[in-house]
Amino acid sequence: MAQGIVAQVSGTTLWRWLSADALRPWQHRSWIFPRDPDFAWKAGRILDLYARLWDGEPLQSSAFVISADEKTSVQARRRKQPTLPPAAGRPMRVEHEYFREGAWSYLAAWDVHRAKLFGRCEKKTGIAPTDRLMAEVMSQEPYRSAKRVFWIMDNCSAHRGQKAAQRIRSRWSNALLVHTPIHASWLNQIEIYFSIVQRKVLTPNDFSSLSHLEQCLMDFQKRYEQTASPFQWTFTRNDLSALLAKLQPHAAAAAA
Repeated sequence: MAQGIVAQVSGTTLWRWLSADALRPWQHRSWIFPRDPDFAWKAGRILDLYARLWDGEPLQSSAFVISADEKTSVQARRRKQPTLPPAAGRPMRVEHEYFREGAWSYLAAWDVHRAKLFGRCEKKTGIAPTDRLMAEVMSQEPYRSAKRVFWIMDNCSAHRGQKAAQRIRSRWSNALLVHTPIHASWLNQIEIYFSIVQRKVLTPNDFSSLSHLEQCLMDFQKRYEQTASPFQWTFTRNDLSALLAKLQPHAAAAAA
């Protein structure tokens, strides 16, 4: 109306037009182009590990692949009024206002091919908490006696670069740190489990205390593992090559 396109139009009519034209201006999708110059090489190694390959050779039965990361700032929000459970014809009712009871960093590791879970709650992230998670895994069989245990992790400060790889190797001689490319958390299978935790445990967020939150996380982890099976990972090196080829002209235009 301000631009003189129409004399009058109601919000309902405008909504109907947008809907008929399949336009959703209130929705959005973010995007980012690969910035790591070694993206294809780093991503390819991880896809190979999921397919039980390393340097072009099949992994032996004495080799294991662990996907690990931290889910930071997992808050415990105690609602000001008690949550009402769902009833016939009525959804669960959760008070909007809450008291902050603190937050955990939830560190977890997933055995990609055996569907085994390990996890712990820590006050904060860092080298020491990461080492405690790794020690929990590496002190158990079959990992303790394994020929090689590949640890897929991102480049956060607790396990960044060759220095972290050397530190880990000096403590566990059979552990090999394999970094994901920058901005490629989707390549790390533990993120799939974290998304399940977010839906099944942390939504809605209603915990009376930090200890209550920790207990719920550990109980769910134990229960999930009892029926878990390996994720059906279908994205291969061929898919990666096709994706990078598709992105290449767009990335070049964005960099120009």
